[in-house]
Amino acid sequence: MNASFARVRDELAAQKRERTLNAAQLLFYERGFTGTTLDDVAHAMGVTKPFIYTQFRGKSDLLAAICVPAMQACVDAAEQAVAQAGDPAKRLHALVSSFCEVVLEHQPGIAVFFREAKHLDPESATAIKSLRERFDAVLSQVIEEGNAAGTFRVPDVRLAALAIGGMGSWMYEWHRSEGRLPIEELAARMADLALRMVGA
Repeated sequence: MNASFARVRDELAAQKRERTLNAAQLLFYERGFTGTTLDDVAHAMGVTKPFIYTQFRGKSDLLAAICVPAMQACVDAAEQAVAQAGDPAKRLHALVSSFCEVVLEHQPGIAVFFREAKHLDPESATAIKSLRERFDAVLSQVIEEGNAAGTFRVPDVRLAALAIGGMGSWMYEWHRSEGRLPIEELAARMADLALRMVGA
């Protein structure tokens, strides 16, 4: 097998996988995980179930392939934001703004994650738990640094981190694309609110 053939094969497989994930994500978003069957996904794509089985083991595998990357994107945004230079207030603002942008830009996938994660298989649920703990730890760390620097006034860092994370997460539920604010401005305003929450 030459390299060009292998590359084309891999590209086709990736396209099939992406197409299947997009169809499943939309149906899980609209109907819920339990309200969607693999037959529904196949029908929406105009294919048969064997097409799906060439890429995924089943419906739970599809759910994991949606949920785990969604949470990973949130963690990546948080870690990249706090790695920036600047005082704790600047870095917390960057973290919350970046996190909110991820939630808004990937709204259907984030919604599926928060609504349907309870249906994940044990291995994927463990991976999700680890990622959520990492996100909370990164957020808590920058709040603690702000306390130590006298920039923030937070008596309960863990509670504050959960409150800020929950505030950003819940945007998947109420945000509408036709809303009055563009994503970047809305995310920045949410970050401003987070700074007020920590007394900056």
